[in-house]
Amino acid sequence: MSTLAPLRLLRKPWNASEGNQSNTTAGAGGPWCQGLNIPNELFLTLGLVSLVENLLVVAAILKNRNLHSPTYYFICCLAVSDMLVSVSNLVETLFMLLMEHGVLVIHASIVRHMDNVIDMLICSSIMSSLSFLGVIAVDRYITIFYALRYHSIMTLQRAVVTMASVWLASTVSSTIFITYYRNNAILLCLIGFFLFVLVLMLVLYIHMFILSRHHLCSISSQQKQPTIYHSSSLKGTITLTILLGVFFICWGPFFFHLILIVTCPTNPFCTCFFSYFNLFLI
Repeated sequence: MSTLAPLRLLRKPWNASEGNQSNTTAGAGGPWCQGLNIPNELFLTLGLVSLVENLLVVAAILKNRNLHSPTYYFICCLAVSDMLVSVSNLVETLFMLLMEHGVLVIHASIVRHMDNVIDMLICSSIMSSLSFLGVIAVDRYITIFYALRYHSIMTLQRAVVTMASVWLASTVSSTIFITYYRNNAILLCLIGFFLFVLVLMLVLYIHMFILSRHHLCSISSQQKQPTIYHSSSLKGTITLTILLGVFFICWGPFFFHLILIVTCPTNPFCTCFFSYFNLFLI
């Protein structure tokens, strides 16, 4: 029975032929390279939880007038991006469950069209989610370093243009990615974009952290209370570590998977890593 295959550009090392893939999988061998059999019901449950969480964020921002500012609009767009990923995975998983249990029978050509649409939606959501994480970092940077000029720099009009540009660029790029997903250049572009966002966030947040430490040091020296400085500095370090750590842990396996597809699609160790894709998807 045909089933939907989410994120096909990540699932399969396209540089390798099917014969080579089976050989390398056999070469990798061992219980560690069998992957994890994760039930679709788990994907469905996680998708529902994620959907509800992001709906709450969007509802809170839309209903609270105090949150009607560019900063929270960017956060709202980030929640919408993640919500679209959840919806896409929910629809896909639901169809897979119905097809596996024989409840739904769909022609193979229709399945392929559905696969294209869902893949494009997921890819667009991922691109926009990463983009808005970068936009939020830039917005926070402007807030701290240009506090007095923030409202003249980040006007509502500029915020709307930024949001529209991100959504448009994400839609266009996802269409190109899904159309030419077998091309290594596409994978390299995705990897490059992830690294760009990662470096951008690292540079901006570390710079903001250094400035906050400098201000805390100045305040504590004037008040002669070093314990306040050390306590606040520790909290800032923990917050920054959690922020960047969670970002890298959540997105790192996806893009490490892409790097291996480009660099060593037929290597037994890489093939072993590919078998854990469903774990990284969770």
